[in-house]
Amino acid sequence: MSVITSAAALVEVVHPRIRRPALEWALSKITIDPVTEDTARLASRLLAGAGMHGHKHAIDAMLCATAVRATGPTTILTSGPDDLTALCEGRVAVVKL
Repeated sequence: MSVITSAAALVEVVHPRIRRPALEWALSKITIDPVTEDTARLASRLLAGAGMHGHKHAIDAMLCATAVRATGPTTILTSGPDDLTALCEGRVAVVKL
């Protein structure tokens, strides 16, 4: 099994309670996919398809676009599945942690 995330998602994981060395170790074990123009365009289409827009949903859309573009069966693990489920349009499994 491979683990991948969008580079955009890294913006959300850093906060004062995160132990930075532990985060860096965990990130070193996964693939961090850059946000390319193709990924951004797909994220925009996913937003439109879900009737969403704006910065409030932008990072979620980029994460979903990364998952949709991944090869093989893909699952997103999240604490907030509602928006991600709508954005992924059933093309990716979304599991609440």
